[in-house]
Order: sequence, then structure tokens, then C-alpha cells
Amino acid sequence: MPFADQLISDQTASALTAAVRAAAPDAVLRALPATAGRLGDLSLRERADLLRDALLADLPGGYEDLARVVRAARDGTTPFGGWLIWPVTSAVATRAVEEDADAAFDDAMSLLADLTGRLTAEFAVRTLLRHDLDRAVGAVTAWTRSDDVDVRRLASEGTRPYLPWAVRVPGILARPGVTVPVLDALYRDESDYVRRSVANHLNDLSRDHPELVVTTAGRWLAEPAATTPGLVRHALRTLVKRGHPGALELLGFGPATLEIDGPVLDAASVPYEGTVRFTAAVRNVGAEQARLSIDYVVHHVKANGSQTAKTFKLTTRTLAPGEQMEISREHSFRPITTRRYYPGPHAVALQVNGVATDRAVFELEAPAGAGA
Repeated sequence: MPFADQLISDQTASALTAAVRAAAPDAVLRALPATAGRLGDLSLRERADLLRDALLADLPGGYEDLARVVRAARDGTTPFGGWLIWPVTSAVATRAVEEDADAAFDDAMSLLADLTGRLTAEFAVRTLLRHDLDRAVGAVTAWTRSDDVDVRRLASEGTRPYLPWAVRVPGILARPGVTVPVLDALYRDESDYVRRSVANHLNDLSRDHPELVVTTAGRWLAEPAATTPGLVRHALRTLVKRGHPGALELLGFGPATLEIDGPVLDAASVPYEGTVRFTAAVRNVGAEQARLSIDYVVHHVKANGSQTAKTFKLTTRTLAPGEQMEISREHSFRPITTRRYYPGPHAVALQVNGVATDRAVFELEAPAGAGA
């Protein structure tokens, strides 16, 4: 499987060139063929942008000229799908914004919806959202009623506040709740593909607007489909890890009267690339049964000597009055691509219904031969 940055490759550039040649045989293509061999050092988005700019350079003129070629490529027999769709849809959105006319804007929104099933138009629609948020959201709202599952998913995914690989849309970040009506229309969608996007979108919103997210999720649980509780759990995952009281209570993890023994470590020092093991006991000493969301938090040392916390899911459990549960977990410090480990003082704590225990401190040793 290729790395993410390789999803748009020289083969993608060649396929796009072939599709455009077939759709516009009179066009003189210089920039597009020249992109092959220039993608190697670029990130995925930079690759998409390079192909977009080459397409715009090779197809000068107004928005209608570009849209005509794109529709001809769509309707032609030369392959026109996969990752080449990202730069194509970005070119459509860019030329519509440059034209700065309502007709071009509206047609571009329609064309993106038409093309999204060939890969996705979620990245390109951001250009139109940045240009005229209210007009774009109006079109997106209409997409929520589409018979096409890819278009309905585009309505949610394309407007996500923190869509991976995509440019930010300042208006969405500055206007809390502007996309909530889109999510309201889709949270009971029949497609898991759409509902997962809705959950991820609401989770994005929780970064900056946790109370809005809890209120929205509460409304959905008051008028649920059978799939709504699972969607809400996924949407609130970041707030649960943060120990947000409103999110926890909405999911049934209210205050509980507990005795927690631990975490207790198996060693005070852990070899680099080794594993720390901890145990704990949780006892319900209250008079009512307690539904518990139990996580553990590892406090990693950073390069500058400070610490940063990372929360990991452990389990959920319901304890009857007087009932006790035992916890045992190993945490590995084997190198992974998404996290770098530094030797020094670390710590682990439990987090039960958002409340953290005292930290158990240990030392992560330096790699063998370091400093020699």
C-alpha cells in the first residue's frame, strides 16, 4: 500500500493528462505533462495543488470553459476517477471563485456534488466555503436531502471544522454552530458511511465548543434512531477522554463513590522500547450501582523536559454496591511513527468518569549506547 503522500503519483498525473486530452483534443497541454517527475518531494496536498495549477494553466479561459472540459471528461470513455479527482475539483472551485459570479459558484457546487462519488470533493468544497460561507452552506443543506449517499456524506465531511489534509475554513471556526443544521439533518441517516462522518464532524467541533456539542448530542438522544447512541458515543470520544462532565453524564457515566487502589507499577524504571505494567483495583463503596468509564493517562516527557498527557481507553463497567474490579494493563514504548519517546520521568494515572487518580511515576531509560 502506498504512503499517503504517494496516493497522487506520476501515474495520477499521466491519467489526468490523458483524460483532459480526450475531453479537449484541441487544447495544447504543456503544464500537465510536465508535472510527472516533480511530485516526489511534495506532500499529498501539495501534489494536488500542483496538478490543479497545471490544469488551470493548460485550460485558460472562464469558468464555463473549464466546466465544459470537466463534464466532457466525466462523460468520456477515458478513465476519470480516483485521486485525479482532487485536483480536478479544486480547479473547478478555484476558477469559480476567480470568476466571482453567482452562476459560476452555484454551478461549481453542483459539479462538485456530481463528481464526489468518483473519489471525493470534500477538499475542493472548502474553497467555495471560504469564499461565500452562507451561499455554500445553503447548497450543502440541500445536499443532505440527496438520494446519493456520497453527496449526503459530502455535506457533512466537506464542512468539518478540522478535516484532515484540508485547508481550514475560518468562517466555520468563527461561527459556532453554523454547520449544526447540516448534522441535524443527517444524524439519523440510513448509511453508516454518512453517520460516521457526522460523528467525526461533531467530534471536531468538540475541540473548541464542547458545550455546543453536548447540547447537540443531547437533542439527538432525545429523538434518536436505533443507531444514535453509537453515533453519539463516537462523537463524544474526545470529550470523554478529556473527562468532560457533561459528555460523561450524557453517556450515563455520572458521579460515583469509589475506592481506587493504584495504579501500582511493576517497576520504577522501564528500558527504552520496553513495557510498563500496572495494576489497580476499583471498588464501588456507594449505595447505588455505578456505571464507569475507565481510561488511563500516560504523562510522556517531551524534548524540553516538560510532560504531555495522552489518554488511552481501558474499559467500561458497571459495578454493583460493594463490587470490586481488578485492572491489569501493559503499555509499550516501542517506537511508532506518530510518537517519539524521550528518556526521563514519566507517569501513569487512571481516569474514572473523568476523575484522575494520583500519578504513579517511573523512569524511561535512555536507549542503549546513548551519550556514549
